[in-house]
Amino acid sequence: MQNESFMDKQPKLFDVSRIRHIFLENNAQIRENVFFNNELAMIHGNHQVFQLIMQQVPPFVINDHRMGIITRGEGEVNFNLVDCHLKAGTLIYLGPGTIINPIRISDDLEIQGIGLFADFPMPFAAGQFPPAFNGQVRDFQLPVPEKDQQPARQILDTLWNLVHQKDYHRPTATALVAALMHHYDRLFHQQADHLSATRSREQTIFDRFISLVNEHCREQHQIAYYANRMCLTQRYLGTVVRQTSGITAKEWIDRALITYAKEQLLHTDKPVALIAEELHFANPSFFSKYFKRLTGTTPQAGRR
Repeated sequence: MQNESFMDKQPKLFDVSRIRHIFLENNAQIRENVFFNNELAMIHGNHQVFQLIMQQVPPFVINDHRMGIITRGEGEVNFNLVDCHLKAGTLIYLGPGTIINPIRISDDLEIQGIGLFADFPMPFAAGQFPPAFNGQVRDFQLPVPEKDQQPARQILDTLWNLVHQKDYHRPTATALVAALMHHYDRLFHQQADHLSATRSREQTIFDRFISLVNEHCREQHQIAYYANRMCLTQRYLGTVVRQTSGITAKEWIDRALITYAKEQLLHTDKPVALIAEELHFANPSFFSKYFKRLTGTTPQAGRR
């Protein structure tokens, strides 16, 4: 047992302190391709960085903004319950609260990317972010043609060169981040407009359901809540979700609950009873039976 009480120990999120630990512990391997200070972190193409990340215990949770572009390789990653295939030429945004569960990555996966921590002077005031970054969308992945990849790469290259200058000019870095966010926002809405013109009503309903589950699963475990929020009958919502995804609505809710429970068990010292309370289970015993039924093990054994 560790000596710290869970009240004294910060959750082991994949945040600035965790990134610092990984970078410093493996500095000799990756120092030519990473940059880190209290405001931001940058990765510039080293595939070993992702091999180190895969050695950590998923799922990961972040509390900052991260943007990048896959420049080489491919992989499968689950973002906020949804499996995504990442390949070269994909622009990625991950926002605060994103849950990341890597499934598989190729040995040659490389990325140019930036993480913006709490001390970074963000280019927009609250409520004035480009729409794709205003908090309504937690993450997105955009496979784009070469002509749309180039501006992102050029901005990230310029940022990479800038942060390596002695006493680099922070307002310039802020302006470059603003340009990158506007570029991502434009491409995000181009794709969203295209999808809205081609996707079916059923797919739109499913996407809305998943968004609500990500937001409310800790308090709301029943399909009735989501059906009411969407002004649909439970039967119709259940049918659409099953036909669209091959998985029942209740299974999606269970997946979200178990993902959150695993993250709390693995990355905090919270007692099982407190996790059960946060997830609005009637009592710890009921939560333990639910967890074992879905995972095959008890919460205590899962933590060990």
